Amino acid sequence: MAAQPTRRDRWLALGLLLAVIAVAYLLLVHPWLTRPLLAIHADIATVQERQQRVQAQLAQRGQIATQLSEVQTALEGRPGFLREATAESAAAALSSRLQDAVASASPGNRSCTISNRTPLPDASREPAFPRVALQVRLRCGVPEMAAVLHTLETGTPRLFVDNLNLLAQRFQQSPSETGTGLDVSFELVGYLRPGAALEPGAPVPPPLPLPAGQDAGQNADPGAALPSDAAEPAPAPDAAEEVEHEA
Repeated sequence: MAAQPTRRDRWLALGLLLAVIAVAYLLLVHPWLTRPLLAIHADIATVQERQQRVQAQLAQRGQIATQLSEVQTALEGRPGFLREATAESAAAALSSRLQDAVASASPGNRSCTISNRTPLPDASREPAFPRVALQVRLRCGVPEMAAVLHTLETGTPRLFVDNLNLLAQRFQQSPSETGTGLDVSFELVGYLRPGAALEPGAPVPPPLPLPAGQDAGQNADPGAALPSDAAEPAPAPDAAEEVEHEA
């Protein structure tokens, strides 16, 4: 007669059955059915979240467009950028600003003249902010030069003076008098508004002409700090002093 299963045997059989079911689920059901369903559920949740974000952004479309228009209007009116639309017109505006600054510091160009002003190509690494520059050379007295630089860097639109080179020399104005003047070269730099059109590969414009009456052979007044002719003045034999300062 077969022995009757005990309570312990029944629990052991139940445990073995659960183990077989778990192994079968892990090997057959979970990889082929449960895991793909979980991945699909995660994708659905991600798509729903993205859709909610898009809908929220679309709901703010009118507000964002208004704010963008306000920002663009404010950007166009900012004094930091040049108002011109192209590099050529901006270079002409820089030349005009320079001429006005020199005329303000030395009315009639008595003791300050523009020897050279040449547009430079844009060599900046910031394409979002087109750079417009002039290579400038001035021959001025010390107070006039300080006034010119102050006028250029404190006006609007905002301009910058780069690669400043100063050559100071003591010149003999008369047999009993000497004076000090500066031969100055620098880059006058301004920036166009973001998005302004710069023609790629466009040739650099020719040097801008000097104002009327400021040709290379013009002489300054006897009381001026420097003569305005293009040739280098000869320093006095006993008082020649050259100091070069690069800022």
